[in-house]
Amino acid sequence: MGKMHKTFDANLEMKDAGLVASSAAATVDSAARILDLGLGLVEGDVIIDVSACEVASGDEVYNIGFQVSSSASFASDIYEVATLILGDAAAIPGDVDMVEGRYVLPVKNIIFNGTEKRYARLYTTIAGTIATGINYSAYLAKK
Repeated sequence: MGKMHKTFDANLEMKDAGLVASSAAATVDSAARILDLGLGLVEGDVIIDVSACEVASGDEVYNIGFQVSSSASFASDIYEVATLILGDAAAIPGDVDMVEGRYVLPVKNIIFNGTEKRYARLYTTIAGTIATGINYSAYLAKK
């Protein structure tokens, strides 16, 4: 099975390449990146290209969460509706280190009760003994 290829649209870039060593919202050109998905249901895939993922200590966990909100600034009403878990096998589900590579995270802008949320972002939550962290880029490919 080959790599998953999707069309890249700069307007749907969610994170540009760069090291993340502590929990934070994703950025593009050093600014927090929030997508306005408009009104209605949006379905797609977040394409996440991980170029470096530290697992030297054996306890690193990197959760890349797709979050939605009705707030354009993400000041409140935040829901994490999909999560990619990467890191050391000893600290995450399964028995394999989840590190560098291309990952596809299926997403929708709805919360548990079917309510659609207009705004989306990525948020990386990091736990464990982190020296260098994770480096990745990501974009939304709508269906």
